[in-house]
Amino acid sequence: MESTEFASLRKKLSKTQKVMSQLLGISLKAIHSYEQGWRTIPPHAERQILFLTAMKNRTNRGKRSCWTIRKCSREQKEQCPAWEFRAGDLCWFINGTMCDGSAKKDWKAKMLICRECVVYRDVFGT
Repeated sequence: MESTEFASLRKKLSKTQKVMSQLLGISLKAIHSYEQGWRTIPPHAERQILFLTAMKNRTNRGKRSCWTIRKCSREQKEQCPAWEFRAGDLCWFINGTMCDGSAKKDWKAKMLICRECVVYRDVFGT
């Protein structure tokens, strides 16, 4: 996640840097550093700000499941943690999803695929 995206999401949530630091459980100095591009945004902070944004957006959109949008087979669904936990609009948040046929080794690799996915774009309006 780039610093500009982090700042943009914070502003969409209508949160000050101080309040965002409290929500994410990190220092105010860290928020400043992320938004100025002085520090890399760690995966846990990225995941949390994306999750909060998705939850806020959830009230503004219909909850559509990824397996419906992507027309997954029964076999694909049964292998997917998003299906197991009935979190089809949060598939991007759950590690171990296999949208392109395999689980990714880490958050960064997963997000490269998720950011291009219609489900992610539907959740975040991108």
